[in-house]
This record gives sequence, C-alpha cells and structure tokens, in this order.
Amino acid sequence: MAKAKTQYVCQNCGGTSPKWVGQCPDCGAWNSLTETVATAAPKARGGGISGFAGGRVQKLDEVELQEEPRAHTGLAEMDRVLGGGIVPGAVILIGGDPGIGKSTLLLQMLAEVHGRLPTLYVTGEESLTQVHLRAQRLGLTRLDLPVLAETGVEQIIAQLQALRPGLVVIDSIQTLYTETLDSAPGSVSQLRECAAQLVRYAKSAQTAVVLVGHVTKEGAIAGPRVLEHMVDTVLYFEHDPGSRFRIIRAVKNRFGAVNELGVFAMTDGGLKEVSNPSALFLSRHGGPVPGSVITVTRQGSRPMLVEVQALVDQSTIGNPRRVTLGLEGNRLNMLLAVLHRHGGISLGDQDVFANVVGGMRIQETAADLPLLVAALSSFRSRPVPGDWIVFGEIGLAGEVRPVAGGEERLIEAAKQGFRRAIVPEANRPRRGTKLDLEVVAVSRLDEALAQL
Repeated sequence: MAKAKTQYVCQNCGGTSPKWVGQCPDCGAWNSLTETVATAAPKARGGGISGFAGGRVQKLDEVELQEEPRAHTGLAEMDRVLGGGIVPGAVILIGGDPGIGKSTLLLQMLAEVHGRLPTLYVTGEESLTQVHLRAQRLGLTRLDLPVLAETGVEQIIAQLQALRPGLVVIDSIQTLYTETLDSAPGSVSQLRECAAQLVRYAKSAQTAVVLVGHVTKEGAIAGPRVLEHMVDTVLYFEHDPGSRFRIIRAVKNRFGAVNELGVFAMTDGGLKEVSNPSALFLSRHGGPVPGSVITVTRQGSRPMLVEVQALVDQSTIGNPRRVTLGLEGNRLNMLLAVLHRHGGISLGDQDVFANVVGGMRIQETAADLPLLVAALSSFRSRPVPGDWIVFGEIGLAGEVRPVAGGEERLIEAAKQGFRRAIVPEANRPRRGTKLDLEVVAVSRLDEALAQL
C-alpha cells in the first residue's frame, strides 16, 4: 500500500511546508506547524472548482439595487452591534472565551426570532438533551425551536435545503468536517472548506448564518485568518474576569458600523441587556477623589461615559513602572513626556498606574487629556470635581487636538448630569446649540492644566 503523503500546515495562516520547521515561513509564527495528510482540493462535476452560477459582467449602474429588509433579533443591544438587525444571506462569526455566554445569547436570540422567521440551531458540541436543559434553565418562552445535532457539513446543508430556514446558528465551526477531506475537524483545511460551503449556501439561499468560533489563548478566533475574511461580520465577546458584565464588539461589519458595542449582564436567567451602559463604567464615589476623571468615549456610533483612574506613587526601583489596563501602554509613556516638556511637571521618578473602570478598553485618542489630568490629580492629591467631564487628544507639540463626535459626547455628558466640560477648541459647540453644561475650550495642554 502506498504511504499517504503528509505535509505540515500552519494553524495560524494556513501556509504549508513539506517538513516541520520551528517557525512558519509564511507568517513567522512559532511552533504553529502541525502534520496533516495532504489531500487534493474538492472539485465540482466537470473537473472545475465550483462557484456561483450565472455570473456575468455588468456595468455598475446597471446593477439592480434592492432594499434588504433586516430581521430584528429582539435584543436591542444585538441589533445595535449588527447595524440594525440581521441581513438575509449574511454570515456572522462570533468568538469569545469558553463559558462567556455565546451559546446562551444565540439561543435567546433564536427564541426571540423564531415567531417571525424560521430558524434552526445546529449543535456539534452538545447533545440535544443538554440544549433542552439550558433552554429550560434560561426560562425561554419558546421551546419549539428546531434543533439539530450534526457535525457533517454536507448533512447540515441537506437539512437546510429541506427546511429552508431564514436564520441558522452553527455551534461551532471548529466541530464541523467535510467528507471531501481526510484531516481532522478543526484543522485549517477543514475550517476553510466547511466555512466556504456554508458561505456559498448562505449567499445562494439568502439565509443568514451565525457561526460560533473558538478562540486561542491570546483571544483571537482560532484557525486561519482567512476565516474572518470570508464572513460578513465578525463579533467578539469580551469580559473582565470576575465581572458579570459582557461586551460584544464588532470588529468587522459589511452592513453596519465597525467597533460598535453592545453591553449585557449575565444573570441566572441568561444575558440581560444593559440599557444605560454609561452608568455601568462609573464608580460614583461618595465625593471627589484624587486620580479619577470622567471622560466620554465613542464606541462605534455610541458615546459612552467611562472613568479613567490613575495612581502615581514614589518609585522604589531605578526604572519606574508604567502599568495600564484598558489603555495603550506606549501612549502613556509618550503623554508623560509631553507633560514634562510642555506642562513643566516631571513624573520620571514616579510609578504610574492607569486603569479604565469596568474592564472597558479605550482604543481612541480622546482619553489622552483625561489620562494626564488623572495622573496629575493623583500626583498632587488634588481631586477633580465630580461633575466635570474631560476629553481631547494631546499632540507632541503640547496642543490639544479635536476628536470626532465632540457635540454628541457633550450631549451624552449633559444627559448624565455633568455640569462642566474641558474640551479641545475645535470641539466647541456650534452657536445655537443648547447644552445644559458649561464648556471650557482649550487649545494647549498648559491651558487645560490652568483651568484645573
């Protein structure tokens, strides 16, 4: 019998190598090559790779535009992240840590949608008994949900063609396999081919498909990055260890805003929506405390109030520590240098610890000014008044630069009861804008420090 030909496939990028090497020659990842049996790519009848049928060249202005009706999930926070609802034919990939609540959320979503749209829940990790027990534990009002326990993608597509559901949940894509390949489920080749078949079915049948994806220990979705390129929307479940709150963030969305955010709370009855997430990330101290500043960050299209905290303490080692949680560490070092050069205040011999309350991650530059204000407040032991709001980007020349959506941020701050705001000069509200708070516009770092 002829010996089966083997090759080594990178679990990170999908690149192949005829022999094992410590570092992937394509993406540079270490210890990511695994031995697999080399198989030929699946072919369609006639010897060619199958594709979409009926394709022809058209001029762009001749393409007929159709208004795609969105199906509401029954969960306002989920609709926000998806851009207003589920688009027919869309393929959505959702990932998160084990036990974070992916299956719970999707089962709740199907129970809300089932009365308005035919659905199907496909499980490859749990038995139907386990799914039924979870539905009872969640107290779902609709227990007549169609469910299927299957891992063969060909059998799943056959069931979909017979039932013609409008929304399908596959839990999870790593458990599926196709009969055309000999590799084990979860391998790069199986992931790529199973996802490709489901995407082709979703586009041809106009069925929305939600894929649950496992994540690596670094938090990224396991498998080749091409999996994220193939789908229309990529959602990540995030949470702070020990916290009952869950955040869903859209990192890719062809039908809505990127970086949109939805907030849920894990309870005994499943995931519940948080209607006012701004109150979630505020400590609400009994009185003003040093090192605490409230700012307004934008998550997609939503302005949200968060509390930035800093602790500055005398360092006992030669190289002072700079520790950040929810903020970028390198940016903190840059901002402290700007504070020294253009503010005349040196923290070179101080340990600086910065944190965003509630486990929120701020990836925009609007937190520059509040971070420096919080650090200076802790260093001087001078609290910032609790009804003040601060936001703005700091440049290397010491200027306070504007940020996007300044007026929406001020409106959100006024709704939450804040009475004074320190903002960049370019974010000063337009004339005629009625705001129930005093706005102090500054153009330089030293002006902002003088106001404080």
